[in-house]
Amino acid sequence: MDKEKENVLKLAKENDVKFIRLWFTDILGFLKGFAITVDELEGALEEGMGFDGSSIQGYARIDESDMIAKPDPNTFQIIPWRPKENAVARMFADIFEPDGSPYKGDPRWVLKRALKKALDLGYTFYVGPELEYFYFKGNEGTQILDKGGYFDLTPLDVATELRRETILTLEAMGIHVEYSHHEVAPSQHEIDLRFTDALTMADNAMTYRLVVKETALRHGVYATFMPKPIFGQNGSGMHTHQSLFKGEKNAFFDPKDEFHLSKIGKSYMAGILKHAKEITSITSQWVNSYKRLVPGYEAPVYISWARRNRSALVRVPMYKPGKEKATRMEFRSPDPACNPYLAFAVMLAAGLKGIEKGDELPPPVEEDIFEMSEEARKRHGIDSLPGNLLEAIQLTEKSELVRETLGDHIFQKFIENKKIEWDQYRTHVSQFELEKYLPIL
Repeated sequence: MDKEKENVLKLAKENDVKFIRLWFTDILGFLKGFAITVDELEGALEEGMGFDGSSIQGYARIDESDMIAKPDPNTFQIIPWRPKENAVARMFADIFEPDGSPYKGDPRWVLKRALKKALDLGYTFYVGPELEYFYFKGNEGTQILDKGGYFDLTPLDVATELRRETILTLEAMGIHVEYSHHEVAPSQHEIDLRFTDALTMADNAMTYRLVVKETALRHGVYATFMPKPIFGQNGSGMHTHQSLFKGEKNAFFDPKDEFHLSKIGKSYMAGILKHAKEITSITSQWVNSYKRLVPGYEAPVYISWARRNRSALVRVPMYKPGKEKATRMEFRSPDPACNPYLAFAVMLAAGLKGIEKGDELPPPVEEDIFEMSEEARKRHGIDSLPGNLLEAIQLTEKSELVRETLGDHIFQKFIENKKIEWDQYRTHVSQFELEKYLPIL
């Protein structure tokens, strides 16, 4: 047994761990898992634990349902909100076929495969997502907790305490937080995770979403990552900062360039812009996502880049201009309800394709694109993201880049699932229709 596995067994013993939860996700990004006792931990680390995958979205058919979950020893963490006596830990698991081959329907494997392609080129992919969310008084309505706005400092209230407790829990689980604040909409909040490699960050994002919700529930409050829960207010995004490093060197940085961007950085950004439309169904995967992606609410819908302009799809933050490690790009259209494993994988694939093809980055657009006329946008060559889930899925369906990145299994299952979701939405009679049409028709 290697040192990492031995260390897990040692930590489990020292912390009086009785149960270990093995976590993984389905193709839509819902956290799944099962618990084993500490007596099974050594066997799980060596050989994995068998389970039935037939009822998990996007996994196997009932006649091919046997799966093996093998915990990643690097992800062992004590769950702080469980009792210290007979403690509970969690580990993310990779999913395998009974013959020991990686399961093609495992989103974590999709990201690992994408990262291997980057590593073969000498790159490590770093990401720093900003996951926004809302607190409501329950899950059956949108009754807000506060009427604060962006960066508002409110007197001691429930939301402030919830954020504080959430951060302490995340840090107890080894997840570093940069800062937190109130967002633009009432009862909307954000906790930013410190950038790290993409696989660790995808695991951290899944943990973050659970911790935010668990902390809220313990205080009788509901937290949601639904992209657009309140009409007329800003929705929740997952602005994703990203960069490629070669060893200690930031491959995006060039001190001599006017934007401090290297050729690699520019081509990466050009790749993101070029493939933005076809990856949107992965980064914004719900019908509700497209209620957020509309002009006027800070959500970027126009395919362009800028430095300070927050109406652009891609931004190069100017917080520390000329600082190598701070040089990065920010992709602003994803929302926090996506599957982070798949989202990070398609972003990376688009950027690497831009580098491979030597794509040229167009000039930045620093004007407010929301205020531009359609004619002005055409003059600038500014295209827009798909306007609804059906449009997004139709674009993804034609995408060789997404098919290659996700693999045929997840690609087909994801599109099939989203077409069903669209059909359900298309035929549903909404409260809006009843209120508008029933009294007059």
